[in-house]
Amino acid sequence: MLHEQVKPLTPGETQKVMKTHLKLVIAIASIGSALSATSPAVGTLTTLASFNGSNGLYPEAGLVQGTNGDFYGTASAGGASGRGTVFEITPSGTLTTLASFDGTDGANSRAGLVQGTNGDFYGTTFAGGAYADGTVFEITPPGTLTTLASFDGTDGANPMAGLVQGTNGDFYGTTFAGGAYADGTVFEITPSGTLTTLASFDGTNGYLPAAGLVQGTNGDFYGTTSAGGALSDGTVFEITPSGTLTTLASFDGTNGYLPAAGLVQGTNGDFYGTTSAGGTSNRGTVFEIQTVPESDFELGILATSGILGVAALRSRGRTGAHSR
Repeated sequence: MLHEQVKPLTPGETQKVMKTHLKLVIAIASIGSALSATSPAVGTLTTLASFNGSNGLYPEAGLVQGTNGDFYGTASAGGASGRGTVFEITPSGTLTTLASFDGTDGANSRAGLVQGTNGDFYGTTFAGGAYADGTVFEITPPGTLTTLASFDGTDGANPMAGLVQGTNGDFYGTTFAGGAYADGTVFEITPSGTLTTLASFDGTNGYLPAAGLVQGTNGDFYGTTSAGGALSDGTVFEITPSGTLTTLASFDGTNGYLPAAGLVQGTNGDFYGTTSAGGTSNRGTVFEIQTVPESDFELGILATSGILGVAALRSRGRTGAHSR
């Protein structure tokens, strides 16, 4: 192989290269300074409290800020009986165990709390209670715990998600299992503890709802099931306060599957959510579901995680309607 001989640079050429290099360094430094001036500062992380078993273990849900400014949450285990706790923490980090579940009043809360209009907090436990199938509870800010209802399997079992207070003052939620077909339920409970099963999932309209509900501006509630539907990959559903359940969309894998989280309604009236798997890379999706006009529902995939990309996947029309 022939190699061209490289001639050494003359003093003049060397000086020119050095000047060009210096200009490039100055330009890069200027760009860096500009980016530093416009980029947000790096966040400062502060550990406010650590759980040690006696004050709780393994919190699985987020916090809610009470009207007094403190934060409230649950731990799925630990506490006096090892069955989980409800706690309060101040913004400065003072952690207080408000209550410890003992099994008879619930166990293993995996969901967050919601503060009712009366100032008390409401939540669910995955297990425990009179039938060991989970509970709905109320707790006052000072820590008085009341079991409002115990699930018995026929009316639902093992709620994994928290509650939402409807505009009528009642609370609405889902159970992961139980009900008429053992595939999960949607329920309503009054602040005094009257429990009503609004709908039971049967597989064709979804099953195993792992997430809670959101009340839309039209007064109906919207949610997801982690499985079931037309292709057993999960659904998005709507349910009226009186219990009419409608499957708005069924996931098919290509547009996502296994939605494990709830929905949020955007200012445009559409609902947005995520699936934990499926999509173009089988690593999950972000989706939008359009619910107007009433007779035409459209599920759109906004993005798929993994490899960057936007999928133009659309599936129009309702996949079914079911009433209790």
